[in-house]
Amino acid sequence: MSSTKGTTPTSGARGSADMRARRGARPAAIDPRPPEDTNGPRRIAIVGGGPAGLYAAALLKRLDPTRDITVWERNAPDDTFGFGVVLSDETLGGIEHADPVVYEALQRHFTRWDDIDIVHRETKQTSGGHGFAALGRKRLLQILHDRCRDLGVELRFREQAPDVDTLSAAYDLVIAADGVNSTTRAAYADTFRPRITSHRCRYIWLAADFAFDAFRFEIAETEHGVMQLHGYPYADDASTVIVEMREEVWRAAGFDELTESESIARCAKIFADALGGRPLRSNNSAWTTFRTVVNDRWSHGNVVLLGDAAHTAHFSIGSGTKLAVEDALALAACLEEQPALAEALTAYEEERKPVVASTQRAARASLEWFENLALYLGQPPRQFAFNLLTRSRRVTHDNLRLRDARFTASVEREFGCPPGTPPMFTPFRLRGLTLRNRVVVSPMDMYSAVDGVPGDFHLVHLGARALGGAGLVMTEMVCVSPEGRITPGCAGLYDGRQGAAWKRIVSFVHAQSPGTAIGVQLGHSGRKGSTKLMWEGMDEPLPDGNWPVLAPSPLPYRPGGQVPRELSRAQLTDIRQQFTGAAVRAARAGFDLLELHCAHGYLLSGFLSPLTNRRTDAYGGSLGKRLRFPLEVFDAVRETWPAERPLTVRISATDWADGGTTAEDAVEIARAFAAHGADAIDVSTGQVVAEERPRFGRSYQTPYADRIRQEVGVPVIAVGAISSWDDVNSLILAGRTDLCALARPHLYDPHWTLHAAAEQGYTGPGAVWPAPYRAGSRRPQTGRTDAPKPRLALSGGR
Repeated sequence: MSSTKGTTPTSGARGSADMRARRGARPAAIDPRPPEDTNGPRRIAIVGGGPAGLYAAALLKRLDPTRDITVWERNAPDDTFGFGVVLSDETLGGIEHADPVVYEALQRHFTRWDDIDIVHRETKQTSGGHGFAALGRKRLLQILHDRCRDLGVELRFREQAPDVDTLSAAYDLVIAADGVNSTTRAAYADTFRPRITSHRCRYIWLAADFAFDAFRFEIAETEHGVMQLHGYPYADDASTVIVEMREEVWRAAGFDELTESESIARCAKIFADALGGRPLRSNNSAWTTFRTVVNDRWSHGNVVLLGDAAHTAHFSIGSGTKLAVEDALALAACLEEQPALAEALTAYEEERKPVVASTQRAARASLEWFENLALYLGQPPRQFAFNLLTRSRRVTHDNLRLRDARFTASVEREFGCPPGTPPMFTPFRLRGLTLRNRVVVSPMDMYSAVDGVPGDFHLVHLGARALGGAGLVMTEMVCVSPEGRITPGCAGLYDGRQGAAWKRIVSFVHAQSPGTAIGVQLGHSGRKGSTKLMWEGMDEPLPDGNWPVLAPSPLPYRPGGQVPRELSRAQLTDIRQQFTGAAVRAARAGFDLLELHCAHGYLLSGFLSPLTNRRTDAYGGSLGKRLRFPLEVFDAVRETWPAERPLTVRISATDWADGGTTAEDAVEIARAFAAHGADAIDVSTGQVVAEERPRFGRSYQTPYADRIRQEVGVPVIAVGAISSWDDVNSLILAGRTDLCALARPHLYDPHWTLHAAAEQGYTGPGAVWPAPYRAGSRRPQTGRTDAPKPRLALSGGR
């Protein structure tokens, strides 16, 4: 559920001050519009009498008392489903300044608490300082009913609204707040283009007639599988209780065959300890599956979507009512600020969509964490609790340390952090190599070699990042043959000149930054070769001088691109030897680690994906057959590469395309490489097919690494939009990854790791400044004592 700690009040007040308010400033309380000051829609129809529709009605009527506003609600006034509602300080700040009457009424009925209890295997971990506020959903609706009536809004209960075409013809504005099953959205589906995703768990909303003294998560490991309880107080004598489990567990436990009363009794028995033996009660409660609603558009003519009709976010982060209320605040403000309805609806959509998308990403991360809860049951108790608390990425290591320093310190001790050492600066061992910290400079193609030979640019580029403090610095993909290059500017290791040039770079790193390891990534471009330099046209064919490209199957990467030749058995043998030859040169150059590039649609990745491998011989078909050639190459390289030095593999854990590699496939791919001796799996995603549709976002690829780590038990390297040291600490301490690879942050700041140490006040062995730089190791003075910690902007790495 949402925490109220550390949030910034927002407001739905009118005028430019209000727009500033929603972006962080705190305005004065708003006043209703004078009767003669008319603007915007006069007659407004609202379909749906939940919090979104009612609050929008109250706000719009208060802002302009001359408006004619009617709300249709098909249920009775006291009908509601669910029990308690959690609101954050941010949302309450907006309510306070938009309508103090509603705010004061809410304040009188809130139940507040600070702690979260996590109970797992008869051990309770408590984390404090979170700050929650909740009240009963019926009470919330009653407050909004009273406010709407006082203002003169017409409320029509037990009455189905006229169809949307009739309403849009008769009213200036139609607000569709008719919930997740919105008939309005369905009527204009071609415009709104909704995408509704059902998920893997079943859950049921119940209540208990006593107040928990904390937000409580309790895990039950039953003979049928793992189940979880989410419980929180919403009154002095009542708590919401949600019981959730995966669909297969729900069926195995027989819940699909039980009546409502039997289900409730079974849940009370399973979680008898949490409930103190008390019963549970329902309110027309039924087992259901959560559905995530996303719409491409939120308005059509004079019809606009609000709340669950526009979007949903999983209950485990408590944002359903919060988002609905904030939608109403934003819509009311935009209608006041913009000169015309069309402009107001556009502004509303532009303002709310990024906020909602961010919340939905957090909600999906939380939802998927609970779907995969069984993966984490074996974690140490405090790490399990920390993992649960940080599951959505909204709560982080640094944020949790501010809320509850004692709890966070106990997690760090259990993890093995020496006193004063952030998790990212703990060492990590791979085979015979010990890395001084958990930060990796991710492979980044520079396209700056000449005839495959790395030059002074590479020496400065890699040397600077080695001096910057990372535990491991990786080269770009180094190609094993001339025809295996992506572009004419790609580096290679297929002749002696290249080997000598790389040895010069490796020697510099070892001499000038003794604590930093340097690794080489070996790969072959496959069908993505013979293209322009990235800044001249990424993945575009060369205008001249093209070389033939090779692939598992004769399928071009892009329409109109070069059609690759399908590899013969003899060519497969040649390529395997090219990899081993490059590995021999890499060992002679002194590289500490070698990574085999089996991701991003390059040659070895092309064998793994069913979208790019259509072969009918022993190297195509089932996943086991598609793995055959990459494993042959791996085995040959492992035999060639020095036994004490680690060998890792980068994979694309999903193709982000229908019919492609799935997360389940990725687990089996990782399992196969681990069985053949891979020391770690570097888990990336995508770039396999041009028609991919990635779900970008903060740390968006990390769940794939997390799953492989938990299911296969092999160390993993997480990549993808990890750009703050707080994210690195959070992921490491939660046990979701062993190492974090960052790309673009290291382009922005070669000394990213040392600066992260300075910002955290860390001066230990995990972050040693080069002797010539030590005078600058102290954080520069800002000239003020109250300056906040700088936050690094998020950016995606490739």
